[in-house]
Amino acid sequence: MVDFARSRRSTLGVEWELALLDGHSLDLTPAAEVLLADVGERAPEFENQIVGEMLTNTIELVTGVHEQVSGIAEDLATSMGALRTLTEDRGIELMSAGTHPFAQWQSQEVRAKDRYLELVDRTQWWGRNMLIFGVHVHVGIDSRDKVLPIVNALLAYVPHLQALSASSPFWGGTDTGYASNRAMMFQQLPTAGLPFQFEQWSDYEKYVSDMLTTGIIDTINEIRWDIRPAPHWGTVEVRVCDGLPTLEEITAITALIQCLVDDFSARLDAGESLPRMPDWFHDENKWRAARYGMDAIIIENAEADERLVTECLADEVERLTPVAERLGCANELNSITSIIDRGVPYQRLQNVYKDSDSLTEVTRSLISDLRTSYT
Repeated sequence: MVDFARSRRSTLGVEWELALLDGHSLDLTPAAEVLLADVGERAPEFENQIVGEMLTNTIELVTGVHEQVSGIAEDLATSMGALRTLTEDRGIELMSAGTHPFAQWQSQEVRAKDRYLELVDRTQWWGRNMLIFGVHVHVGIDSRDKVLPIVNALLAYVPHLQALSASSPFWGGTDTGYASNRAMMFQQLPTAGLPFQFEQWSDYEKYVSDMLTTGIIDTINEIRWDIRPAPHWGTVEVRVCDGLPTLEEITAITALIQCLVDDFSARLDAGESLPRMPDWFHDENKWRAARYGMDAIIIENAEADERLVTECLADEVERLTPVAERLGCANELNSITSIIDRGVPYQRLQNVYKDSDSLTEVTRSLISDLRTSYT
């Protein structure tokens, strides 16, 4: 049995992965362990909010549970302020994007934790290549029976979220030609990528049992899908998004995800069946959004109708505004429009590179975006 903890409907939690940069070279620096030690000594009240990740070049900010997106914003800004005090003293800069523009994967260190070392030992070259950063959004589900229908319905919004958050056109000093190279990289790991569409919770339980029995996973957290049930927390966890450079972009995407999940939950309560599409449509949509970003033409429904993702996003913002008003996140949801107007992350990075012909300047722009977004 996979027990699913009950959460209050549509409550929120966010995990934000940040890259640690040497203040002079702007390359990644393996400073996580010393910073975590600093947290323990100088800011112990943040030990659950400022945590480590797989690589020693990464720090993750983890929020508490909040009812509204505004609480997420305040939580992240407070943790960021505490972390910034520690990084300033050590000459470390912070940035957030799906990838670092020019850092080399061969130079990175894996934290000395069994689960990370086992992952790299098993996956070898691909595991060592996981020089990527993301944002994960948890939304509370008040009934286990809703989880799989909501996961299945959310799959149709992978391209929306992928295009809007795409921030990894550069990897290892190379222009990849993708809006989100991170999306393509991360799915190479076993159990990563898009989830299977299960009909019943017992089908999901059988999958988990088979994965444990055959040794593919040791714990349920090693199922690394882009959208997954998080049974321990009683949430659906959306892991689609690249690292987001600004707090505004995090709150906008968090609002979109909260509104989608709450809308699905309400429709299930009303006795509706949620829409689904074939797996091959979802696979194609993910690739189109990763490759073309905001220029992607995506498959909208099971009838194979297609539209530009920007048009789809505009319609969703309008459709979900009454939901957002009820949840108290209308301003954050509607800021998606202004984000698109000024350019989503990968577009801004491409423009900096076009003007400067320098990936160091691209990196500098990410540092500036993050610093000015919460101060």
